[in-house]
Amino acid sequence: MRIGELAKATGTTARALRHYEQAGLITSERAANGYRVFDDRTVVRVRNIRHLLAAGLTLDDVAVFLPCLDGDVAAAPPSDRGLRVARERLAVLEARIAAQTRARDRLRAALCERTGDRARPVA
Repeated sequence: MRIGELAKATGTTARALRHYEQAGLITSERAANGYRVFDDRTVVRVRNIRHLLAAGLTLDDVAVFLPCLDGDVAAAPPSDRGLRVARERLAVLEARIAAQTRARDRLRAALCERTGDRARPVA
């Protein structure tokens, strides 16, 4: 299938697919006209990539899961390396959330101080 067909089948964009290919997560062949042609099985692989990205992993993180991207990645037993990557990414996300929460709280306090409205939180 061509890149547009794969994008439609997986709910993504051709640009994202080119990015996944550049990252080494998917591969294509070139037709005589130069168009990328993907194997039909790439649909499962792209859906798994998108599942892992939606869970908060990065493309570099997803590369760890290459051996299981062609199956049901959500149901596969986790590897030690996969668990380590997921835990590391979770720690990064939690640190970012904590930093953003502190920034929000500082901004809320500054707004309340300026407006004198301490009873109503700023949404």
